[in-house]
Amino acid sequence: MSESAVTVSAQNITIDSPDQLIPIEAVQKILSRSRASVYRYANTDPAILNPPFNPKCLNPEIRSDKDAPLMFHPNEVARFAQDMLGIRQVTIEVAQPAENETNRLLQAVLTELQAIRSLLEQQQT
Repeated sequence: MSESAVTVSAQNITIDSPDQLIPIEAVQKILSRSRASVYRYANTDPAILNPPFNPKCLNPEIRSDKDAPLMFHPNEVARFAQDMLGIRQVTIEVAQPAENETNRLLQAVLTELQAIRSLLEQQQT
């Protein structure tokens, strides 16, 4: 889950996978708010590492260390933008990975395995 894989334009979020987390800088651009505002919106507490879900706050993902950066799930950012800030047009897009040699090789392996399975099923009938 690399941060560089997140593309933000206006209220659109483009990520590489549905479970990818986004950094506070991307949230700042999505919400068109200052970094300080995003921190004020965030459900954080200096005494509690991972406070319980608060529907009136922007809830970051669970952290294992208090010094770990705040990361947010795109669905949570969209929920907060729509429910609390009244931003209606928040779109989350899952981008298809770029075609590369590894993808081509995996596709060839999958095709070969499907052919083998088909032959085995034909022999059993």
